[in-house]
Amino acid sequence: MNPLKKRLQSGERIAAAWVQLGNADIAEIMVHHGWNVLVIDGEHGRGGIEDWVAIARAVEAAGGEVVLRVPDGSDTVLKQVLDRGFRSLIVPMVNTAEQARSIAAAARYPGLGRRGYCAPIIRASNWGARPGYARDEASDDLLLMLQCEHVEAVGNLAEIAAVPGVDMVFIGPNDLAGSIDHLERMLEPAPQQLIRQIEETAAASGKPLATIVGAGRDWEDLWRLGYRFVIGTNDVSLLIEGARRTAADRDARPRPEPTAGY
Repeated sequence: MNPLKKRLQSGERIAAAWVQLGNADIAEIMVHHGWNVLVIDGEHGRGGIEDWVAIARAVEAAGGEVVLRVPDGSDTVLKQVLDRGFRSLIVPMVNTAEQARSIAAAARYPGLGRRGYCAPIIRASNWGARPGYARDEASDDLLLMLQCEHVEAVGNLAEIAAVPGVDMVFIGPNDLAGSIDHLERMLEPAPQQLIRQIEETAAASGKPLATIVGAGRDWEDLWRLGYRFVIGTNDVSLLIEGARRTAADRDARPRPEPTAGY
């Protein structure tokens, strides 16, 4: 089974980092230095599907696991990324149970859904080396997280969470705040109330929650509140932080006076 799905089912809490730059070397470095679960951001990050596959290969070879946030939940996108071997997915901006049912159906083969068949010659089946992939393994392997990031989704969350095939609800706090005209003001009462409403609805439905560090909550807060999958930093921020820190260190050092005549 998908190791991430198995870890979540066993009750483990998973910490992850974003990959925004679409670079396999950067992702590999991150795995070797403490981030063994990486989320490739196909919605806002750089690169296309073959860049994402290259990242996945590098991460898996280094001993890590990848999750892919797809750009959207269309049949075409889901079919392509599943065929290329991605089995842990985050789908953004899911606002209704109808959308959730369509996504779950597009991601699973007939019997459970409508995913197109090409199992013997795709990376997901190890190029045909997994003969039971389509019949027995693909749906069990799939870890499907749907993003609740709009006020419309909050009212529909109980129905969304009840859709068969949906494994987790992922809160996108800034887009959620933006949907009520509070963009980048996540700490104000209105967006905080929406987040609490999502948490309460998810708990009542028995659906585990995922999110990002932020909106006034650090790692400890989120683990205490019962979140099971949390994304923290990203490759861009790590680069910015390192660049700023070393530049500040450089500028703080005294500079020798120039030698006269040179």
